[in-house]
Amino acid sequence: MLNIEKKTEGKALDLIISGRVDTTTAPELEAEVKNNLEGIESLAFDFAGVDYISSAGLRVLLSAQKIMNKQGSMVIRNCSNNIIEIFEVTGFSDILTIEE
Repeated sequence: MLNIEKKTEGKALDLIISGRVDTTTAPELEAEVKNNLEGIESLAFDFAGVDYISSAGLRVLLSAQKIMNKQGSMVIRNCSNNIIEIFEVTGFSDILTIEE
């Protein structure tokens, strides 16, 4: 189960994510991201409620990062230790901006 809450303020978009980002739910997150990035210069993911992310979820983040590299910035906030560990093991901690 995945829950996505959107907050838009000017050219900033915050996505508050809770649940699991896996093969089943990643397409939902991907659609939400792609449908809302036009004109956005600052994208933030709040992962406080995320307890698991699979390679499918990581691909969504990588895709969002590539788009935001061209039009602004992207950050991931409030990751649990488990999620940070996944980012570190996969090397995504070197690609993504992660704020604790």
